[in-house]
Amino acid sequence: MKNKKGKKFLKVLAGIMAVLIAFIGITTIVTVIGLNANIKKAKTFPAVETHELKVENVSAGVWNIYSDRGLKIMQLTDIHFGGGWMSLKKDSMALNTVAAMITAEKPDFVIVTGDAAYPVPFQAGTFNNMSGAKLLAELMETLGVYWTISYGNHDTEAYSFYDREDITEFYEQYPHCLLRKGPEDVDGFGNQVFNIVKSNGVITRSLFTVDSHSYVDGDFFGVMWKYDNIHDNQIEWYRETVKANQTHNMMKSYSSSDSKFLEENPTALNPKSSVFLHVPLSEYKDAWNEYVENGYADTENVRYNYGKAGESGKVVYPGIYEDEFFETMQELHSTDSVFCGHDHLNNFSVNYKGIDLTYSYSVDYLAYVGIYKLGSQRGCTVINVAEDGSIDYSAQNYYQDKYVSHYEKENVTMQELKSE
Repeated sequence: MKNKKGKKFLKVLAGIMAVLIAFIGITTIVTVIGLNANIKKAKTFPAVETHELKVENVSAGVWNIYSDRGLKIMQLTDIHFGGGWMSLKKDSMALNTVAAMITAEKPDFVIVTGDAAYPVPFQAGTFNNMSGAKLLAELMETLGVYWTISYGNHDTEAYSFYDREDITEFYEQYPHCLLRKGPEDVDGFGNQVFNIVKSNGVITRSLFTVDSHSYVDGDFFGVMWKYDNIHDNQIEWYRETVKANQTHNMMKSYSSSDSKFLEENPTALNPKSSVFLHVPLSEYKDAWNEYVENGYADTENVRYNYGKAGESGKVVYPGIYEDEFFETMQELHSTDSVFCGHDHLNNFSVNYKGIDLTYSYSVDYLAYVGIYKLGSQRGCTVINVAEDGSIDYSAQNYYQDKYVSHYEKENVTMQELKSE
């Protein structure tokens, strides 16, 4: 009797193993075929007609972008290419969205503030985060626009096949990608500054990209929303870079024989800067809470610019520790604007103690349940840097007529985000 039961158990076990192997085989084949189809689709979009741009990698973490006319920047965030068999259709939709917005806006430079890839297996159907990275890189190279990324928590999950170093080395192969590791003695990957430089050598504005890292405090899989903060050596690198740029411009002004130099370059002695990162600083939360507690009205510290906060619970989900990044920005009087992603349903912008704190619209079709059917949160931020380094920017929803998809554009519900 025991022998019969044992044989029956082995047959059942063998059957389960056969089904599992067949499932893995079939899903692997579907993933490979589907991913290749989406990569092929990414290569079908027309190249974008933009101004010819001269860029130079001056040193580790430092780029010069040369322009006398200013610069048009697009911020994209939380694109969430899954790259697996479960996300094929949604990846295709995300390709359409990104391509349509870049094609219409014709930015000189695109900054992706994290979570380009989303290799979460129960939604994407894969652990392979390189697949999502390939979709982004192939699309951007086809469009022919310079771009970079400040990594998010999902780009390299603890269980993903590839880490930040691997993904960075992969991205570096693409001629229009300006992502590099950054300084060796600074934590993270992609800590860089992009200086907009006029032909007279003056830096008009600097664009900092900062790695906001991933999960901490034992939250390896991100289920407790415990996010890291900006590290001390990153803040020190930021401080030194701001001071170096100020010194650079000061030397240009002293060496100039043109009596109208400072009149024609009004920000030369203190070039302004913007910071791009994925996870919001804790000051986003402080500012929004103060604004809400004052009855959705401006306070001494907070001035509302635009947008809504659609996230539930804590609304803003920053790092769980304290850091001195915001205080350092205040001290140096250079950074006047910070742009982040991460919280997909937040798209508000407020000025807090003299610095604009702004969420971009997200692209995500995958991470939030049912979000592919909704549209009020989807889009980009367009940032125009003037010749003198001043900026203006605006949130742009994808479902405007000006964003014409090369392929069919999906119908969505324009939901009411809960607060403003």
